[in-house]
Amino acid sequence: MFVRTASARDVAAIRALLDTAFAATYGALLGPSAAASLSVERNAADVLEREIAHPSGEFIVADDGAAIFGLAYASADRTGEALTLHRLYVHPARLGHGIGSLLMDEVLNAFPDARTCGLEVAAGNARAIAFYRGYGFRQAGEPYGDPAHVRMERALGSDE
Repeated sequence: MFVRTASARDVAAIRALLDTAFAATYGALLGPSAAASLSVERNAADVLEREIAHPSGEFIVADDGAAIFGLAYASADRTGEALTLHRLYVHPARLGHGIGSLLMDEVLNAFPDARTCGLEVAAGNARAIAFYRGYGFRQAGEPYGDPAHVRMERALGSDE
């Protein structure tokens, strides 16, 4: 398994992975139909293509040479000091094999000037919340939205 920068040619495989990951993650929280609708809305090809091409972003995939089993996308603000992790998904059959850690390490290292990192995670996604806590993220504020999400943040670099 290796981590590499995503390209436009990966969009179909990324969409397939996201459909599977959304069904597993959000299906239990929202129901299968709502999870599928959410995946269609958030993972359209044009959305993914914009994210891959974003000049201050890093979209990476975990690839074994035959298939993509994980992905992460983060972007920095204009100063380069505030990072937002927008996506981190691993194929459900590969959870617990270190792919999420490979992706997290790589995406955090891709922004050496960043001083903070924030993300949003479904409040009912206990596995993801535990993963982010293991990386030093802490909840910032109360849950919000429908479905409920929480914001998590952590310091980076010399401020850790």
